[in-house]
Parts: sequence; structure tokens; C-alpha cells
Amino acid sequence: MRSALWLYLFMFVAFFDLHAQYPILTPFAISLGAVPSFIGYIMGMYSITHLPGNMLAGYGVDRFGGKWFIVCSLILAGCLLMVQSRVNDPWELLWIRSISGFVLAFLSPACLAMLAKMATDRVHQSKLMTGNGLVHTLASVVSPAAGAALVAKTGFSLAFEILGWGLIACGVMAVFFVHDQKPARTPFSSAEREHQQAAQDFSTLRPATSSRDMSILFFCIPLALACSQGILFFEVPLTLRDGPNMVMSTGLLFSIVSLGALVSLSMWFLNRIPASTRLLAGTITLALLFFALSIQWPVSLSVTLFFIGMSKGITFPAIASSLAEQSNHARYGKQFAILSIAYSIGAFFGPVIAGELREWISPYFAAFLILLLGTTLLPPKHRRTRLDLSPSSTPK
Repeated sequence: MRSALWLYLFMFVAFFDLHAQYPILTPFAISLGAVPSFIGYIMGMYSITHLPGNMLAGYGVDRFGGKWFIVCSLILAGCLLMVQSRVNDPWELLWIRSISGFVLAFLSPACLAMLAKMATDRVHQSKLMTGNGLVHTLASVVSPAAGAALVAKTGFSLAFEILGWGLIACGVMAVFFVHDQKPARTPFSSAEREHQQAAQDFSTLRPATSSRDMSILFFCIPLALACSQGILFFEVPLTLRDGPNMVMSTGLLFSIVSLGALVSLSMWFLNRIPASTRLLAGTITLALLFFALSIQWPVSLSVTLFFIGMSKGITFPAIASSLAEQSNHARYGKQFAILSIAYSIGAFFGPVIAGELREWISPYFAAFLILLLGTTLLPPKHRRTRLDLSPSSTPK
């Protein structure tokens, strides 16, 4: 448990620095002379360059452990932020953000794989994944507003320098306090042991199913979710572009999203509900909220963003829990790397789609359609809503 707490602490600092940039990047790019369509590519390239890093992380974490990937990602990302503070051209910002995307691609698979290896049963695994989402959300609740306030007081350059030093300090401390974990030796429930034995016996009668067959369809959901979030992060600052105190207003709205996610993540009883049920419910609710935004329903933007955050707080931990339940310890690094790849692809296409289509249709409506398509493509075995009544899921 101590290792998990240290890991959560460093993840909090890292996510705080990263989310503090969300309300800053669009105004910063505008100040450099970038047009909305080019801003979409700046935000998207950061995500698409995750792909080679995710692929390398998948093999590297399983083979070498996650500690040094976490340390190097944080330190190098901090150094790149220092360089970013001195760019004077939109193209320079594009290149720096592209390199940052590759460097930070190693962080998420390493953290998730280390957390998954600490689990002793399915419920514990779900709680660890929810804890990851909770830490992520706690950091993102205050960081957008804090980042906006930092820019308002110090300017863009000094703000990026401060955030960069924070990441570097976090990476140095991780050298001493983050340790690689071996899979927990505590067995799962007797029912799960019997199920695993039966699966092993059955596997001798037929070739093992490739995880790739499952991944192609299952990862449509995280891809669609990341795409919708990319659209949201792109569109909200531009919606407030002509308003007073644009940076502060954007930061506060993004904090409201995170506050909604924090409310959902604080509902620990949701961990008793099967991950497939949470996944479907959260995704469909999120799609409906984007549709409501596209038709400009008579509810304030802040309230809608709060409900979007609540849906995110349900859906994202459910994705990680579903993946961990269906993967063995030896493949956690590869599976979570594939998950990060799906997020990266979606986060790339989200801002690009919003930038290219916003003159024709509402980007929020595009997010609605993408989420519905992802839900439709979800394999039937991931839609089961049967409650888990195995001994491991009963309260102790």
C-alpha cells in the first residue's frame, strides 16, 4: 500500500503540471499568431506522437519495469517545458509539443501497469484503478484554474518554466521513492482459481485467442472518449475567445469538469458494479451530454461540464478495470500501452476534427456521433451487466 501511495503522490504532481497547461496552450498559440485550424494540429500532434512511445513502452515496461520510464518521462518533459517557454513561432510550438507527446507516452502505461500488479483480487484491482482516476482528477480540479492564474500573474514564459521545474523535481524524487512491483502473490477467490484452471484446461483443446482480436473492437471506446475530450478541450477556449478574462474563465470551466469527475470517483460503492455496466452507462450519458451541447439546450455551460465530468469519472476507471480483468500480469504493460495508443489516436483526431468542421457543424455533435459509434462497435462480451457474486466481491 505504501508503494501505491508514493506512486499516487508523484502522479498527482505530474498530472497537476500537465493539466495546468490545458487552459494556457490555446491562448498561447493565439498569441504566437496561430489560426484555429493550426491550433487543432498543435494539440493533435502532441497526442499522435504518443504512438511510437506507447509501442516502445508496452514492451519496455513488461521487460524492465516501470520505474525508470516514469523517472525519465518526467525529467525530459520538464526540460521540454523549459524550451517551450522560449518559442516565438507556432511551428516551433508544434515541434516542441510533438516531442513532448513522445516523451510522456511512457508515463501512463508504466503507472497503470505498476498499479495493476499490486492487486490481490478483482475488487482491489478496481479500487486501485479508481484511485488512479481519483488522483488524476484531484490534480485536474485545481490545476486548470491554477495554471490560468499563474499565467495572469507571471506571463506564459515564466509559467511554463515553473511547471517544467515541477516536473523535473518530481522525476528526481521518483528515483528514490518509486519501486517496481512484482505481481501480488495473494490468490484471487476460489471461484476465480477454478475459472482460471478451467480456462487453462480449455486452452489446451484449442489455440489461444489473440488479444489483438479483442483489442480492435474494445479499444474503439477509449478512442472515441479521447476524441470527444479533444473536441471539448479545443472548443471551450474558442467559445470564450471574445469574452473577458479568457484564460481564467477557461481554467475555471476545465476545473468544473474535473470537479464533476471527482464527485463520481468519490462514490466508492460504484466499484461493486461490474465494469461493463459502468462503461456503457458512462459512455452513453456522455454522448447525450455532447448532443445537448450541440443543440444549445437551456442549461448553463458550467452545469453541463460538471455532468460531463461525472460521466468521465465513471467511464475512464471502468475502461482500465475491464482491461486489467481480462489481461494476465505478464501482459499488463502491452495492454495498457495499447490503451494509451487508443487514447493518443482519439486525442489527435478530436482537435483536428473540431478545427476543420466547426464552420460546418457543431463539433459537439461530431463528438456525439463518435461516442455512439464507439458504443455500437463494443463487443457483446463487454456489454454484460451481470453482477459479480464471487466471494472476492462480497464485502469483508
